Amino acid sequence: MSKKQKQTLVRILSSFALLVVFSLLKVDGYLKLVLFLIPYIIIGYDIIKKAVWGIFHGEIFDENFLMAVATIGAIIVGDYAEGTAVMLFYQVGELFQSYAVGKSRKNITDLMDIRPDYANIEKDGELIQVDPDEVELGSVIVVQPGEKVPLDGVIEEGSSTLNTSALTGESLPREATIGDEVISGCVNLSGVLRIRTTKEFGESTVSKILDLVENSSMKKSKSENFITRFAKYYTPAVCGAAVLLAVIPPLVNLFITGNDPMWTQWITRALTFLVISCPCALVISIPLSFFGGIGGASAKGILVKGSNYLEALSEAKYVVFDKTGTLTKGVFEVTHIEPVAGITKEELLEMAAYVESYSNHPISKSLKEAYGKAIDASKVSDVEEISGHGVKALVNGKWVAAGNRKLMNKLQILSANPKKVGTEVHVAVNGEYAGYILISDVIKPNTKAAMRGLKEAGVKQTVMLTGDAKLVADYVANEIGVDVVKSELLPADKVTEVEKLLEKKDAKEKLAFVGDGINDAPVLSRADLGIAMGALGSDAAIEAADIVLMDDDPAKIALAMKISRKTIRIVHQNIVLALAVKFVCLALSAIGFLNMWWAIFADVGVMIIAVLNATRALKYKD
Repeated sequence: MSKKQKQTLVRILSSFALLVVFSLLKVDGYLKLVLFLIPYIIIGYDIIKKAVWGIFHGEIFDENFLMAVATIGAIIVGDYAEGTAVMLFYQVGELFQSYAVGKSRKNITDLMDIRPDYANIEKDGELIQVDPDEVELGSVIVVQPGEKVPLDGVIEEGSSTLNTSALTGESLPREATIGDEVISGCVNLSGVLRIRTTKEFGESTVSKILDLVENSSMKKSKSENFITRFAKYYTPAVCGAAVLLAVIPPLVNLFITGNDPMWTQWITRALTFLVISCPCALVISIPLSFFGGIGGASAKGILVKGSNYLEALSEAKYVVFDKTGTLTKGVFEVTHIEPVAGITKEELLEMAAYVESYSNHPISKSLKEAYGKAIDASKVSDVEEISGHGVKALVNGKWVAAGNRKLMNKLQILSANPKKVGTEVHVAVNGEYAGYILISDVIKPNTKAAMRGLKEAGVKQTVMLTGDAKLVADYVANEIGVDVVKSELLPADKVTEVEKLLEKKDAKEKLAFVGDGINDAPVLSRADLGIAMGALGSDAAIEAADIVLMDDDPAKIALAMKISRKTIRIVHQNIVLALAVKFVCLALSAIGFLNMWWAIFADVGVMIIAVLNATRALKYKD
């Protein structure tokens, strides 16, 4: 509990104790009034203060005004205990609400803890702490064990394990060493790291995440907007109805029927009507449900930029994917080695790595990484790079050629025809064919599970759009189980394909696009819902997206949909509960079936139930 919550609890307990004691005392008249005013003021002074402030600032018809009028009116007509009890239990409901909001904020508060306080710059052998904003691009910063990484960069010295749970929701730490990219906001757990910054603080990952979270509450869902509009008209209407209830029946009794007007009875009914009418359950629980859903998603490494996007996700029936970096890792790796008879896989890979050792081409880097051993440069000489074909070199006294099929044809060497899909690297030694190596963009481990999860979540169609060749695209699509694949597309073509799908779907259905690259930004903006990969994705894609997956795991999309649908179910439950109880109790109170104690349940009791129900949005078990 916060300090303020503890103070409220003390006020509640003190007021309750005094209310019980004074109810047992045999006193009447002004002394009884004075005694009951003590617990009333203890528990209700802040509500009265807010109501008065609202009157003077033009915000009259809110829950504070209703509570103030109803309780003060009850005391005026002599219902001292009831008036005090209404205020007491209203504060109990407010305490529950405050506690629930605190719980739902915790996940986001934890996320806010990623904000770095300082960065270490080394000068004259000493570490100096500076504001992250002051660190220039390309500077070397030092991150010691236990410290947050303040800026995005590349490790130049040292190795460590990094805790990325606040960013990705992943509990297991990841290893990081020289050459690895690290993002701001993660915590260094072990070794000392020297990192060369690649982004200024304002453009760093941590700044962008914090900006997303801080602005998420500004974008309200349709349900929240409905409740805001509803409360705007509902509250003045019930206040007017309460006045009519207090005035018209007594006047009818007095002037038409000639009976006793029974002013006290009808004023009490009107006050009870006012207490019941307070829309606290709706006004508090609906935003709280969405806030809880956003907080629960952030705990899973899913950043939702607003409750409107969380609501839209529950209606997603078409999910369109980019391929490279989204469904695949976007990193080329050796996936298959096929040597001829008499040569081992290790020997073929070694020759390919050596002949490609002087090249900085991505394919060359993939071969060297797959080889994994130090390359003795003295064994390589007479290197000749043939543009668009490959490389020839003298390796350990043997002429080795490595490249595509064009190179083999140029050297008049008959090459094999690979049965698997991938970039082909054919190798020849002393004019004889030695075999081939396939390099492919590797499918992410959870991609297949992601497609199954989306179907289970009720998605009608999954689509993959890519600029890759048809053969590669069809292979990936077949492997992961995507419904439709469109290949060899330019960025503008992707927009066209998405627009075709938008025309095809029903008005109530939503289309989500998932991408990671800068070329995906136009499509992310065009779709009903844009989802970006946050760990490896480009800044442009993250800016254009409505939802960001911090660990680049496509399986998180189905999880996000389940969280959104659970949140929407809770919202609908609270709306039905609150309105049903309200209208039934309002009708019963108007004809005198309910007293002030029932009014307390109809208002505060329903609010507590709705708030407790709303807190369920905070947690989702996979």
